Amino acid sequence: MKINYFLSAILIAAALFSGCQNLEEDPKSKLTPETYFNTPEELEGVIAAMYRVLAPDDAWGYTAGWTSYFGSDDMTTHPASNKADFRDFDRLQGNSGNGSLQAQWQAPWRSIYQANAILSSVDGVNFSSETDRNAAAGQAYFMRAMSYYYLTRTFGDLPIVTEGIDVDDRPDRQPIRDVYTLVIDDLKKAEEYLPETWAGQPGKATRYAAKSLLADVYLNMAGWPLNETANYALAASKAEEVIKSGKYTLVPNYGDVFRSNNNSESVFSLQFNTAGGLPRRSTGQFCVPEEEVSLNGEAGWCDYCSEITFFRNAPKCERTDETFLTVIKKKEGDSFTVLPWDDQETLLQHPYYKKFRYGVAEPGATVGDGLQETETEIIKMNPSTDKTMDLIRYPMVLLNYAEASAMAGGGPVAAGYEAVNLIRKRAGLPNLTPGLSQIAFRDSVVYERAYECAGEFGVRWFDIVRLQLLPQLIKERIAGVWQTDRYWENELNITYTSGEALQTRYLAPIPHSEMERNPNWDQNPGY
Repeated sequence: MKINYFLSAILIAAALFSGCQNLEEDPKSKLTPETYFNTPEELEGVIAAMYRVLAPDDAWGYTAGWTSYFGSDDMTTHPASNKADFRDFDRLQGNSGNGSLQAQWQAPWRSIYQANAILSSVDGVNFSSETDRNAAAGQAYFMRAMSYYYLTRTFGDLPIVTEGIDVDDRPDRQPIRDVYTLVIDDLKKAEEYLPETWAGQPGKATRYAAKSLLADVYLNMAGWPLNETANYALAASKAEEVIKSGKYTLVPNYGDVFRSNNNSESVFSLQFNTAGGLPRRSTGQFCVPEEEVSLNGEAGWCDYCSEITFFRNAPKCERTDETFLTVIKKKEGDSFTVLPWDDQETLLQHPYYKKFRYGVAEPGATVGDGLQETETEIIKMNPSTDKTMDLIRYPMVLLNYAEASAMAGGGPVAAGYEAVNLIRKRAGLPNLTPGLSQIAFRDSVVYERAYECAGEFGVRWFDIVRLQLLPQLIKERIAGVWQTDRYWENELNITYTSGEALQTRYLAPIPHSEMERNPNWDQNPGY
């Protein structure tokens, strides 16, 4: 049986706009684009769907889309409850049968299929100008590149699908290096075709989003598993182009970055709209301690919080104060008791993420669409917010430039120091120590990125992967942080994957369902 995947793309777009999020499409089908799209308006629906498929509950907008990234030291989860999928990867013991892993696999593939549909049809659409045609194609190239980039960093070797194929085809996985070749080629096209801005259309990829992502791609290629260090210079060059454009500036107050949408440092973000049936569901109630209960009776869901060692290693500064929740309002009857995070009366004795707590709010406010509170009580909370998911922020570009420029030559350059110090100044920190060696400077930048981007989608995990940091981080973890017989008797004597087996943890396993569908594939080592 053959399925026309181009028709499937249209059906997906229609389903998304009607609020349906049950997408179980397989890429194996045949495109016949000439029969479906004739006008830019018809194509625009699939372009919108290409972005939107990354955002539902079964994609990146829900904490399930972060599952394997819980192996990082900036994220941990509840020791019991219904968090087993996250907990397994937090302990570096995940497996291919993990149900939540599907979101990490399926979401970017859906965006790739939409991008392929657009690229297969764009030449047959009657655009008013070549510029408009290029802008449509550029968005597809960008999203296909970004989706493959996340997939290959998460799962390693991948099938490369750039057009419709028969439903019965089972393409082989291709080496990571070949996937990166496609990603670079796509981003170069996106860089050429995309406009610098989209007036009044936030969320669409731009030329500077392509440059920023390309810089990040080159930086990651310089690390594990490719270790192609010549790419440091390319990463620095692309990041510098974004910096010199003057298009982006840091939001003056760090906390306000996470209370506002499409602000001055947002380079590329996924958009959410609760009223339109597309809420973001990894902020607000999701990162609230379960013993925090609002006056309306809503309790925190405690999907994630910070590891203790990561928190204790944080610099003492305004950014840290805005990042972490260090007091917990425990509701007892009709009143609240404000407790330190490590008080024995709290359930987990862990700090939480303050910066994701409020959702969309006024600058500095503690009243948002995620949570509303005062200094002494919690009014209400919500798991669904309209807060954008910032996949590329300007500080990431600055830090990529700083690290890449130092590693490309003999050590840090003045402009690299300037880039890091701009971020440190906003954080309330002094300038970085001058005269650092190449490696000391790199490590300082990696440390800065850890806390500038703490808890953000995969950022810290991908640094850990490319620099092979797991052995070091395992040594630093606090032994037995979950070992308490007061609440979780079955959680005593937790162990983490360690030793030589750690080398296999840098890649997630291919989900079991995909392995069954593709019997010619070999599972990633160690799973």
